[in-house]
Amino acid sequence: MSVSRTGGPAAILTDLRRANERTVPALRVIRRKWSKTYASASPQDVLKVANEILTKGESEFRFVAYELIYFHKRARLSLTQRNVERLAHGMQSWDAVDAFSYYISGPAWRDGRISDAAIAKWTRSPDKWWRRASLASTIPLARRHDRETRDIERALAVCATLVSDRDDMVVKAMSWAVREVARQDPVAAKKFIDANHGALAPRVLREVNNKLVTGLKNPKRRSARD
Repeated sequence: MSVSRTGGPAAILTDLRRANERTVPALRVIRRKWSKTYASASPQDVLKVANEILTKGESEFRFVAYELIYFHKRARLSLTQRNVERLAHGMQSWDAVDAFSYYISGPAWRDGRISDAAIAKWTRSPDKWWRRASLASTIPLARRHDRETRDIERALAVCATLVSDRDDMVVKAMSWAVREVARQDPVAAKKFIDANHGALAPRVLREVNNKLVTGLKNPKRRSARD
């Protein structure tokens, strides 16, 4: 199906802007409709639409662009490092980074579309959002937890690079990344915490230890990321 025959990104943006509520659940209903419309579209067309939504749409529509790619398997499996980094355009908040990492860069890394070296490059960026993205990208890898491809080891290698980073956005992502490892491989998470106890931020130590002992980040209150 040609993008031009559906109205393309302009039609999607019109739908999104007409939504009665700009909440994730409300906007996701619209995204699902368009995912069905683009089910037979080429990967190139889906990437083009997603990039135009990112450049012309409001910030709250960013996750829609990412989900259009994620739920179009051929588009997701066509990603290159250049595609991935272009899709980070305008990434300036924790929610933008996490959507990008969860739906784009993390799956691309897990699926072999981008390399360990690409993620390592992000850990060295002066931009805190790229450093956060490197950590958040470990989540899909840790969840696969494939021993043959050393998923947990590769995720923790990224974490090890940033143990001394004290930017709040990076610290919170570190906690999330190591807690996900703890969910999948508690022994590996405990070894990492013990080996880096003197370098990690107190928040990371507290939340990961809570996860290992109680199964929760904050035992007194449940979190969406517990």
